[in-house]
Amino acid sequence: MFTEADHDFMTRALQLAALGLNTTSPNPRVGAVVVKDGQIVGEGWHRRAGEPHAEIVALAQAGARARGATIYVTLEPCSHFGRTPPCAQALVEARIARVVAAMEDPNPRVNGRGLGMLRDAGIDVRCGLLQAQAEALNPGFIARMSRGLPWVRMKLAASLDGGTALPNGISQWITGEAARTDGHAWRARACAILTGIGTVRDDDPQMNVRMVSAERQPMKVLVDSRLEVDLDAKILKGAPTLVVCATDNPGKEQQLRDRGCEVLKLANARGKVDLPGLMRELAAREINELHVEAGSKLNGSLLREGCVDELLLYLAPSVLGRATGMFELPALDRLEDRCRLRFETVEMIGTDLRVLARVDRDAVPTAEH
Repeated sequence: MFTEADHDFMTRALQLAALGLNTTSPNPRVGAVVVKDGQIVGEGWHRRAGEPHAEIVALAQAGARARGATIYVTLEPCSHFGRTPPCAQALVEARIARVVAAMEDPNPRVNGRGLGMLRDAGIDVRCGLLQAQAEALNPGFIARMSRGLPWVRMKLAASLDGGTALPNGISQWITGEAARTDGHAWRARACAILTGIGTVRDDDPQMNVRMVSAERQPMKVLVDSRLEVDLDAKILKGAPTLVVCATDNPGKEQQLRDRGCEVLKLANARGKVDLPGLMRELAAREINELHVEAGSKLNGSLLREGCVDELLLYLAPSVLGRATGMFELPALDRLEDRCRLRFETVEMIGTDLRVLARVDRDAVPTAEH
């Protein structure tokens, strides 16, 4: 169905899409390549919401050469008016002869309608080329559109025996500079960074992107059930901070608002922050990828309540012995109840080992209510 040349041109489109890794949210990362007589005559990628989509940029570069050409696009062309006009109609008007898409758009407003519009116009439409690679570029957009949830990536740094901090609280730095820089690169691609009051109290982190260049800073989310955060905490400075609590404290709430923060009350039956509810709320705010850097207690709660999709784990070549672990979880009586993971990638980052592992959602332990 697809030729070697098709694969090559779609690979180029995927490379272009990746250029928008840190800038396109809440939109998906998309690349497009226009090919005429075996030669690329136009290419483009979506830079940020409100700016032209990849197909429009590629068509503009191709000009009149787009007529009778093939366009390779990493996501189904949109069929509706959003922040910009529909790309499918632009392709019809440009007299494109063939459209090769990597995947259908999971957005319910599109989801096959763009491809249908193109077929109705007599255009040869193919879909599914390098689909897995295209999906890997947009886990957050896909999760938000299909599940109404962000893609939650939890970052951890630990010794080889799973320690994240000494008994006296010292944790900086378990991993090396290369791993810390890589961690900031993952922060940069996220729409929001989430942490808990324990981490803020112990480490006073800034929770922003510093070690790599960033055109924008992710939104910051602080889980603070009783609004205990110090008003001079570094997390409250810079990018907007959403402070999520479970109890009322009008005086503290106003003080936080005076510092530019937003306070959101989301309580569950146990008087704690409703974490699944928070995930739904963040998706409603168009958060695609949520980056978590928290302590063992919040890490354990997020994992136990089925809120985590992926673990980004940096393992240092060291042993700490008695130390704080990565997750505070109840003891299990059966191995069948353990949280199962699937390794995606394992590679060296400087002197440390980086493991990317996805949670088997069907096997996440049931939350206690």
